[in-house]
Parts: sequence; C-alpha cells; structure tokens
Amino acid sequence: MKGCPICARPANPAYRPFCSRRCADVDLARWLNGSYAIPADAAEDEAPPPPPAPPERPV
Repeated sequence: MKGCPICARPANPAYRPFCSRRCADVDLARWLNGSYAIPADAAEDEAPPPPPAPPERPV
C-alpha cells in the first residue's frame, strides 16, 4: 500500500488512501477552500455572453 498523501504514514484500509479520518478531512478542507484546483483552459474562440437587456419601462 502507498502512504497517506497528507502525512506519508501507511494508509488505513478504512480511510484509503489516507491513514486516518483527520487526514481525509484535511484533504477535503483543501478542496473546499480552493487550495487544490483542476486547471482548465478557456476556449479561445468562446466569446463572453452578451450583457442582459435593460428592463422595459412602462409608458
């Protein structure tokens, strides 16, 4: 088995790939607060959406 990705201790099958609930929670918190991110390339030919139309005014 590989080591825990957070602390490098041996992984526990109950929390795989982590060694404990604490390390699993640390990893989840990093995803939730934006420490981890999956890079994405914006399409170059993609134009921004048009601005919303102004509301109609009663006459």
